[in-house]
Amino acid sequence: MVRAAVLLSLAFMGMAWITTAQETRQASTSPVALLPGARAELDAAQFPSLQAAFDALPLEGGVVRVPPGTFEISQPLVLSRGDVLVQGSGTATHIKNMNTEGQPALIVQHPDGEKVKAADRLWRVMLSNFRITGHEKSGHGIEAILVNEIFIQGVTVSYHGGDGIKLDRCYEDPRVNDCLITYNKATGLSVPGCHDIVVSGNHFEENRDAVRCFDAFNLCLTGNCIDDHLGDGVVIENTYGSVVSGNMIEECDGRAIVLARDCYGITLSSNVIAHNGGGVDLVDAHGCTVSANTFPLLKLPPKAKDGSQPPLLETRCLHIGQDSSRITVSGNTFCDSYIGEGTVRRKIDDQLAGGIVLEGTRYVSITGNTFSSVPKAVELREPASENILFSTNLMIDAPSDLLP
Repeated sequence: MVRAAVLLSLAFMGMAWITTAQETRQASTSPVALLPGARAELDAAQFPSLQAAFDALPLEGGVVRVPPGTFEISQPLVLSRGDVLVQGSGTATHIKNMNTEGQPALIVQHPDGEKVKAADRLWRVMLSNFRITGHEKSGHGIEAILVNEIFIQGVTVSYHGGDGIKLDRCYEDPRVNDCLITYNKATGLSVPGCHDIVVSGNHFEENRDAVRCFDAFNLCLTGNCIDDHLGDGVVIENTYGSVVSGNMIEECDGRAIVLARDCYGITLSSNVIAHNGGGVDLVDAHGCTVSANTFPLLKLPPKAKDGSQPPLLETRCLHIGQDSSRITVSGNTFCDSYIGEGTVRRKIDDQLAGGIVLEGTRYVSITGNTFSSVPKAVELREPASENILFSTNLMIDAPSDLLP
């Protein structure tokens, strides 16, 4: 009997200890912050909807953690606070836009919208580590309007009827890093009216265009993989002081990179521009540099209904048009799929390579490039181009309208 009583007493003591430990653990995860200055950290699973969790953020901001799961929405989620982190659990957190009226999945903007005063605009919003999808009748995936220092990292944005991500006049320091942006009906990433833009280490696939940067300043587009787009790869208009480097741009039906509408002071360097419908198109660009890029092959245009190829194949890996001037072209390689010992890698019907086309341009320096097995190293088209320096280029099996 004594032994049984002792064992019973020990069992009660153990239960009491477990209860105390649980209470201590619960107290340690209490939403009531004890640290002076600490802000709210909200678990969206404790709210009836994601919008309710966003609305619970105080004016000074905080964190919303979105749990794993699929969350269907029929109206846009609206985030209207600054100094906020919205963080999911990777692609296990899936926000699915079911709207059929062209509405975005997620809108980030001040409650005053377009009428917000400059001093009251949102700052420092980070979206991280979740998946957000739509369909052809929905709108943009993520649309941020007049938000400074927005940071989008590790987000998968796919299948939207509009742009994947649109950062509309997010003027100060927008950043998009390590995201997967795919199968959106419009542009993968659109950044109109932004400044000091960093787009780095992202994957873009099979959007209409990959990136469109209009009316902007200081784009830094580096280390991205851009593949299989139905339109163009990177389109930059009315923008200056920018760099596009270290990107792989392949299999776009249109052009790989386009500079248009008064671009100036832009460097395009160290990109691999492979098997696209066209290469770099300088439509309206001035004081720009195209250097150290590799241009292997072009994509054959679609065959006619009778199975024949069009009589005139476009073979411009680099086009400089009549509204462009003062361009430096140096250290680039224009080539086919030659792999040594007199052999090529691609099949006979996939050997279209290209060089440079000059069309009414002026003040262009073309030096130190290698042209190998292309139909023409440099093709001159009307109207006539003027003041062209062409020297110290290597041409192998590559006729040219310009000679040293």
